Order: sequence, then structure tokens, then C-alpha cells
Amino acid sequence: MGRWEPNARGRLANAALELYSERGFEQTTVAEIAKRAGLTERTFFRHYADKREVLFAGSSQLEEAFVKAVADVPKSAAPIDAVAVGLDALAEYFADRRDFARRRQAVIMATTELQERELIKLASMSAALADTLRRRGVAEPAASLTAEAGVAVFKVGFERWIGAAEEGEMSRFMRESLDELRAALTGH
Repeated sequence: MGRWEPNARGRLANAALELYSERGFEQTTVAEIAKRAGLTERTFFRHYADKREVLFAGSSQLEEAFVKAVADVPKSAAPIDAVAVGLDALAEYFADRRDFARRRQAVIMATTELQERELIKLASMSAALADTLRRRGVAEPAASLTAEAGVAVFKVGFERWIGAAEEGEMSRFMRESLDELRAALTGH
């Protein structure tokens, strides 16, 4: 086995995504993922708690990037404008990851269990964002409403970005989605 080759975590993630795409999530075992990556099951479990975590391992870093960007915006900014800065940070996080994001999303959409996990991730992101907005002095229910709207914009912008036929910066899709929300709310 190639245990000493670099980037075991990345190799495991790529092997898992390939197998999930080929065979389906439920039909793929940890042993098969490890073998495809040229590693052992033990090495797999050093990097991931289970085969779902291969797809969701970056969730906490994504949430942290969003929350930190919003927290760092001057307090004089409107809550939705602070969230817009957070959306730009998410777009930076996904730079050069479009192909992986597309393949990952296809696997998630094919499995109810993974769809549920994705919704849990988004709910966690919304809760963290609402907490950050409250710490910025935004009262309820505005903090929760703005956080939910921000996560909805992220979700729609993300889906539009991975579904677009042409390559494009994710930030453009985020801004367009936020502009659509603003237009829907104001009637302009």
C-alpha cells in the first residue's frame, strides 16, 4: 500500500467521489474507497469518521469562513450587506473547486440520507450566522431572517454556479442571487 505517499486525505476524497459516482453512495464501502486510494481502511478512519464525512468534511471550514467574514464587516453596515461580504468569502472558498462541487452535489442529490445531511449543514450555517449577526447588535427576528436569507442566497447561487453551462466566478452567481432577492423584497 502507498501509505507514505502524500495527500492521503485528498486521495481518499477523490476515490470516494469516483466510486460514489460510479456505483452510488450506498453501494460503496470504506474498504473499496481505501483500496481505490491505495490506502488501508485504518488510514481512511484516521481521516474520516465514516463514508458520509468524505463529502462533508469541509463544512466547518466553510461555516467558519462565512461567519468570520460577516463578523469582520464594520458594524455600521446593514445586516444584509454584511452577509453579502460573507457570500463573497464563500465564493473565494470554492475557487478552483467547481468540478469537485458539481460531482459532489450530484452524489448528494442521488441519496436521501446525504440530502438530509446537507440540510443539517445548511441549518448549522444559518444558526451560526444568526448568532454572529446578534453579536453585531442585530435584534431578533431580523438576525434570524437575515441569516436564513443569506443561506438561501448561498444555496441558490451555488446551484446556479454548478449548473451553469459556462464557466464563471461563483461570486457573480452569489451577487445575482442576492440582487434577485432584494428585487423580490422591494418590488424593483
